[in-house]
Amino acid sequence: MPSIGLGTWPLDDIQAGAAVAHALDAGYRLIDTAENYGNEEGIGEGIGSTSVPREELFITSKFNVQWHSVQGVQDAWENSCKRLGMEYLDLFLIHWPNPQEGNYVQAWEGLVKLLKRGRVRAIGTSNFTVGQLQELMDATGVVPDVNQVQHSPFWLNDERLAFHAKHGILTEGWAPLGRGKHDLLSSAPVLAAAEDHRVTPAQAVLRWQIERGVVPIPKTSSPERLAENLDVFTFNLSPEEIKAIDALDGTADEPADPMSFGH
Repeated sequence: MPSIGLGTWPLDDIQAGAAVAHALDAGYRLIDTAENYGNEEGIGEGIGSTSVPREELFITSKFNVQWHSVQGVQDAWENSCKRLGMEYLDLFLIHWPNPQEGNYVQAWEGLVKLLKRGRVRAIGTSNFTVGQLQELMDATGVVPDVNQVQHSPFWLNDERLAFHAKHGILTEGWAPLGRGKHDLLSSAPVLAAAEDHRVTPAQAVLRWQIERGVVPIPKTSSPERLAENLDVFTFNLSPEEIKAIDALDGTADEPADPMSFGH
């Protein structure tokens, strides 16, 4: 799995297709989408407009709560593959646990079946808590490959990151730049790191994500920013810079709550 990818929410089909085509030309290989984004068809067209071989790509999608059953996951996979114009997915995720519905274990059992049948290369979750991850593992004996979570300097959740590390679950971060809120990119520690390394504030934050062991998936449709976001492998933040950025944790509004939100 590539160390950085392209997020595509809330781009529509046309915007997402153009962004993906530009991203692949710039060197991206990880593309993240979801049924709920409503842009899988556009992403498939964007991929088809380039000459990048399918085997070089890492395509992730996620499915909604109405498919939270063993058969439902099979149907969700077929629908996503059809919209994307692909025969398989590299990573398929339960988008939200929706605990009020109580069916995420059955959804996980469906993903395990897909994996065993070779329909996907990896399976995982999105927005799951430590307790919910443990429940999946206890029920099936299968550890998620990935848990995609809201992760930025404002929302660290060290307990969850430690659990991921202990069990070999890769952390993938959505909204890695803080969703443009709370002035993350103009905060003092981010500006200081960016100035020290002669990079943009966004590059400094994305490098912070990578050095924390997180795969960030920033969203942008700008060709210039696509190139900038990918260019974060020529410098390293110092331990002091990482610690200073870590100190932003808890200084913004609470992140989305997977116990009460989902689709």
